[in-house]
Amino acid sequence: MEKKYHYVFGPAPSRRLGRSLGVRVVPLKACSYNCIYCQLGRTNILTTERKEWLPSHEILREIIEVADRLGEKIDYITFLGDGEPTLHSKLGWLIEKTKTETGIKVAVLTNGSLLYIDEVAESLLEADLVSPKLDAGNERLFRIINRPHPSIKYNEMLNGLIEFRRKYRGFLWLEVMLINQLNDTIPHLRELAEKIQLIKPDNIFINTPIRPPAEEWVKPPTSDRILKAAQILGAKKTPITLPQPEFHIEAYPDPVEAIIDITRTHPMSLDEVKQTLMNYGYNPNEIIRRVLETGQVSKRQYMGKYYLVYRQPR
Repeated sequence: MEKKYHYVFGPAPSRRLGRSLGVRVVPLKACSYNCIYCQLGRTNILTTERKEWLPSHEILREIIEVADRLGEKIDYITFLGDGEPTLHSKLGWLIEKTKTETGIKVAVLTNGSLLYIDEVAESLLEADLVSPKLDAGNERLFRIINRPHPSIKYNEMLNGLIEFRRKYRGFLWLEVMLINQLNDTIPHLRELAEKIQLIKPDNIFINTPIRPPAEEWVKPPTSDRILKAAQILGAKKTPITLPQPEFHIEAYPDPVEAIIDITRTHPMSLDEVKQTLMNYGYNPNEIIRRVLETGQVSKRQYMGKYYLVYRQPR
């Protein structure tokens, strides 16, 4: 089965970015972190090496092609992975060309680990919105939660975020992933809040693991603790009442290919997959059976729900 798109996926509705077109710039899963909560699974390429992981001109060609076809239906073109996008050495060029060629705003979702490197920080300056993460207020929890590449030190990473905020003129949205009985204690939240105040982000968003994480023991905090965290951290939104995700598969020539490709980015709730397929006029049980028969996707239970999860090649 020939894929119509390889680097570009979506568009998909985002509770923060509107209708967002996702762009992959590194292979699954090349990342500088190996976060215990990652919905893409454990990192199999733990690295800080910056290079042209995927061909820049091919990525740009697909961005332009999809953007031209969808027109005004896109609010943001979002660079986000399937790993850490700032590992791509030509990300700055891609951001600049994407804005020039499409006229659409650009967002970058990053773990923020490499912003202490001048060329990485400079590559993001033309983006309209940058959303890094900060899950820990100290080195110890940083090592436990994010499991970074050995060369990345907490204070260096934090100073990179602070300095980037000083230079950057776009919107900076900081994301915090809270994990039950790990970084959701009141003393730690206060410590984290002190670090966030140094960064001075425009918005703070709290996330919790709602899809199957890399480590099965990872669980979300209680609702009361999430609300307390929002108060301490100054977050404007919490994940307690999230809308049901929608999945758009019109960019794909085949629904089986669509589901496989989307699960590369995040697991899909079985109920959501069935509803999406019915919305597009497909027999959901038949399509799901075909997806599972490919061996590229498996079914996994998490927090009482079943998900379709992409299986990384060994």
